[in-house]
Amino acid sequence: MTASLAQSGLLLSLLLFAILAVAEAIYPRRQRLMPRVRRWRTNILIILLDSAALRLMGPIAALAAASYATQHHLGLFNWTDWPVWLEFILALVLLDLAIYGQHIATHKIPLLWALHKVHHADRDFDVTTAIRFHPAEIILSMLYKSVLVLLLGPSLLAVFVFALILNLCAMFNHSNLRLPDWLDQYLRLALVTPDMHRVHHSALPRETNSNYGFSIALWDRIFGTYIAQPAAGHDDMTIGLTEYQSDDPAGFWWSLKIPFGDPPKIDEKPAAE
Repeated sequence: MTASLAQSGLLLSLLLFAILAVAEAIYPRRQRLMPRVRRWRTNILIILLDSAALRLMGPIAALAAASYATQHHLGLFNWTDWPVWLEFILALVLLDLAIYGQHIATHKIPLLWALHKVHHADRDFDVTTAIRFHPAEIILSMLYKSVLVLLLGPSLLAVFVFALILNLCAMFNHSNLRLPDWLDQYLRLALVTPDMHRVHHSALPRETNSNYGFSIALWDRIFGTYIAQPAAGHDDMTIGLTEYQSDDPAGFWWSLKIPFGDPPKIDEKPAAE
């Protein structure tokens, strides 16, 4: 059952990826800084490497952890007698809150930030940015999710739905899709939209350290990390990190080496604070 759920999630993710890739090409929010082919090649190679790393983890992945918790009566929800629907909703909300907290940690803890910089170094912002994470970060993230699942004891279905929502929302809110302003304003009352998350990919530190949510938009408002719009506007804002404003982040090996020592600085002025 775990394998069939994983396959279903993969098919749905690939379908949404294709839809968003076409949609953002037809209705782009920003003009690209770099040719699509080189960036996409690198970002897709990174996700293939990530996928291989996750397959090697096998038994300690989140879905496997959910099955283990159920079989061995582990975790909060296996010790309670709450209605199934309530446990399902609580699992989705609590897991999403935990991912929000994890995201903040990747910006505040130096070792985690060294890995997370691979994601932020991308100078363009589109659906492939959603899958651009260093393999070491992906492994640590899956270990974190698995521990959460063991502590909470949610159902296998709840973990699958949560992982699927997180993945689909990440692709949506990283897309370079132009939404009507009125639709963006309504959607971001509940969901993280591309315009909302793009602020998080600004080169300005104050904006980089905001809008940490991936799916539920409320956490940033509740915990005071919400910034509605970038100071320079979406068309003129600088995407990426000030120290990597060159073509280098589009390189595969260059991107993988970021956590192990900063590549040479380039001769460009950093984005103004």
